[in-house]
Amino acid sequence: MTTSSSVPPTSEPWPDAANYPPPAVPADGSASGPTEWPAPPPAEAERERPAETLFPPVPLPPVGPKGPATWAARLRTLPARTWRGRAWGHPHRAGADPRWVRPAFLGLLLATAALYFWNLTASGWANSFYSAAAQAGSVSWKAMFFGSSDSANFITVDKPPLSLWPMAISARILGLNSFSVLAPQVLMGVGTVAAVYATVRRRFSALGGLVAGAALALTPVAALMFRFNNPDAALVLLLTLAAYGIVRATETASTRWIVFVGVMLGLAFLAKTLQAFLVLPGFALVYLVCAPTVLRRRLLQLLYGAVAMVVAGGWWVAIVELMPASARPYIGGSQDNSFLSLTFGYNGFGRITGDETGSVGGGGGRGGNTGGGMWGSTGITRLFDGDIGGQIAWLMPAALILLGFALWATRRYPRTDSARTAFLVWGSWLLATALTFSFMSGIFHQYYTVALAPAVAALVGMGADGLWKVRHRLPYAAVLAVTVLVTAWWAHQLLGRSSQFVPWLANLVLVAGILAAIALLLAGRIPGVTGRRIATLAGLTALAAGLAGPAAYAIDTVSTGHSGSIVTAGPAVRSGGFGPGGGMGGGRGGNFRGGFPGGGQNGAMPNFPGGARNGGAGQNGGAMPTFPGGAGQNGGAMPTFPGGAGQNGGAVPNFPGGMGGAGEGQDGRGGFGGGMGGLLEGAKVSSEVTALLKQDADRYTWVAAAVGSQNQASYQLAGGEPVMALGGFNGSDPSLTLDAFKQLVQQGKVHWFIGGGGMGGGMGGSNYSSEIASWVSSTYTAKTVGSTTMYDLTATPKAAG
Repeated sequence: MTTSSSVPPTSEPWPDAANYPPPAVPADGSASGPTEWPAPPPAEAERERPAETLFPPVPLPPVGPKGPATWAARLRTLPARTWRGRAWGHPHRAGADPRWVRPAFLGLLLATAALYFWNLTASGWANSFYSAAAQAGSVSWKAMFFGSSDSANFITVDKPPLSLWPMAISARILGLNSFSVLAPQVLMGVGTVAAVYATVRRRFSALGGLVAGAALALTPVAALMFRFNNPDAALVLLLTLAAYGIVRATETASTRWIVFVGVMLGLAFLAKTLQAFLVLPGFALVYLVCAPTVLRRRLLQLLYGAVAMVVAGGWWVAIVELMPASARPYIGGSQDNSFLSLTFGYNGFGRITGDETGSVGGGGGRGGNTGGGMWGSTGITRLFDGDIGGQIAWLMPAALILLGFALWATRRYPRTDSARTAFLVWGSWLLATALTFSFMSGIFHQYYTVALAPAVAALVGMGADGLWKVRHRLPYAAVLAVTVLVTAWWAHQLLGRSSQFVPWLANLVLVAGILAAIALLLAGRIPGVTGRRIATLAGLTALAAGLAGPAAYAIDTVSTGHSGSIVTAGPAVRSGGFGPGGGMGGGRGGNFRGGFPGGGQNGAMPNFPGGARNGGAGQNGGAMPTFPGGAGQNGGAMPTFPGGAGQNGGAVPNFPGGMGGAGEGQDGRGGFGGGMGGLLEGAKVSSEVTALLKQDADRYTWVAAAVGSQNQASYQLAGGEPVMALGGFNGSDPSLTLDAFKQLVQQGKVHWFIGGGGMGGGMGGSNYSSEIASWVSSTYTAKTVGSTTMYDLTATPKAAG
């Protein structure tokens, strides 16, 4: 048995889990086994010697005392252990780290924070739908608890409220402004980078953790969504913490870490409902197969984790479902005021099948790999095509290659091998989420792919770390070189889709990747210091070639403001990839950045199947459905909404504040029935309108009512007073009947009605909001303020005038 001062030769595998912990020493001093712990892992210099096996075993930490007292002590010492580098890394390795590790890790976090905080407020309110809910939560604790769109608690957002709570608390502390709303997302991004580093670092090396952390921080869609106030930032952070927990749990079959995983997944459910559970089957199966304990105990521990998940995610649901509907706001996005139906319908299986009552558009069709529709084509190449590829797919080929090779190389390793377990955890995350996104027929936006970013980054970091240590062996060097070549070629393809964006970068990345791959193959054949230097230079070049493209996209993303409901990272791109694209992706044109998958240039709506780009009639279908009062087109053009004129192919109609309809107004303004303008982007609110909203605001429960939550949010954020969102996000929720609205008007609880807004009764939802809009326009006199049509509900009705 080695002593604590000796270092085992690198050619010998480190003892596996079966040797831990060693037999205890009897009190009388006699011992039949070892009398001390095995030696710590070799120093960094020793570990850098060429290894003989891929992913050699590492020791498990000694099992110490447990209990609340121990947990409290660890919390008290967390700052000091974090500074020493021992809080999140492997306890046996922390002391052997070279001096550069801690500064490099802190530098990674600081660089990530600097990148994400830079130019943060250029996005304004970002997604005003959630900003308005944060504003409401900063005023009313009840609104904060339920996730209400307004402080008077008329209707909630169409997601659970967990992601809103940090924003509301931040707004209470810092005041309501763009920075206080968006800063929590930046901190979540930094925390996610730290969690990915810690997870990779624990089983592999600090270098692998740093590569993974940098890859995540520079992923374009991560640079977008960790600066944007959608629920995705909170979701990704919690899922990453769950992945860290499952890796920890499989080391020692720890019940407390399984419970931790359950809590994280339950909280993730409160961020974005069922999307949190895409990783659940993989995580559970990995633990069931790989945990170092008997099967019966593994099953029991998974049951404990399931209970923890239900409690962590179900307490809020139970309160909402058991509370009388009259005592809480309407559940936005639902057709029956039930959070459970929202969870399993519109926000759940409806996203898979495309059957989403009240949705803003149809899905991509059922059963086909290339079904079209408003949300783009489905199929195995969906995440690589069009502008989706530039969001997430830069390192995805490398991640898949490294995952496949790692699983093949460890096929004969013990069941409990920790390296293979880590690859299975992150690989199951990547495959389950990617396949779901690729084939879902319902609502799908490019920014959803941020849920893939931690898995892609971790797989790249782990695989690169393992192959780097055995690069002197030709088969492993060949795999590493092929991975570098494929990554460089794919980056060249993605950059080619935006040929006007840094036009010299694509060829530079390709050449650098080719040279790095050749050097990696040759370095192992050159002995001595020269070979090591060539390998180091080749590794740095390969890293630069792999990250240059996403870094350029990330920098472009943070340098530009993003607002609205549908946003994308990076510059405008043309179609491309393995399958059908969709014209130019969303570009810099206005706030409607990114548009729909396969959309037109400069934020234009997409060319639907059969439609021509930038005008011209399409052929053989592809037109959006005809809404009341509007003529359909053959394809490409958006439908004509009530009272509004359609535009040429692919363009969004011009309707500030609304799209014409039954109401009065000029040039299509002031009407109802709703449309994409107010639905996805909100309205521009003038100072005159703001002054009217603030006038005698204390006398009313709601200073105004508007159709659609984006429309409502614009006026609420401008005036700071509660505005009623009729019909919720899409304007199609049956949240208030006409008779109930008339009663509120008679009671003097609503001051103004603002024209324009959401879809009304489109896509299978209710037409209550359209009925209310028609009644208002026929009963009250319109008042045009700039481009906004308003109705004073406290004035004398027309019929009585």
